[in-house]
Amino acid sequence: TQGAPADVFASAAQKNMDSVVTAGLAASSTAFAKNVMEVVVPAANPARITALADLAKPGVKVALCQAEVPCGATAAKVFANAHLTVTPVTQEADVKATLAKVTLGEADAAVVYVTDALAAGDKVKAIEIPADVNASTAYPIAALKGSANAALAQAFVAYVLSADGRKVLADAGFAKP
Repeated sequence: TQGAPADVFASAAQKNMDSVVTAGLAASSTAFAKNVMEVVVPAANPARITALADLAKPGVKVALCQAEVPCGATAAKVFANAHLTVTPVTQEADVKATLAKVTLGEADAAVVYVTDALAAGDKVKAIEIPADVNASTAYPIAALKGSANAALAQAFVAYVLSADGRKVLADAGFAKP
């Protein structure tokens, strides 16, 4: 193995957790949070974007995550659900880089997770995506087998799944799974 030993594994993609369980490193996992997508625009909103459909208009510079990363795959589901064809001017390696294109004024809009929009604060204006076309990513968590701190790992997972843990997650913008 590479890297430091771990006691708990949490992921933004179920396929990563499935690999951990299949490899026998965890018995099972539990979804602990869900993250939905949101459109973000620069605070001044120079392109006057007011809705998801505006991202399909000619001349609108949209930043998206690459299709193979969770934020890109989830944004693609949103566009499919809304029957929109959006041609991005850039596809970034992760949601932070995608959001940065908007905060730096290099894109008119991006589709990112609600949590990232919230963390950006007043640097961006968030535009909600209607629930009937929105998509989400579930976040699974598991205590790892063979942990040197098995009791502590189980306690941490229990905390994350508790009412107190869910409140911390909700304050950061995560929804219940």
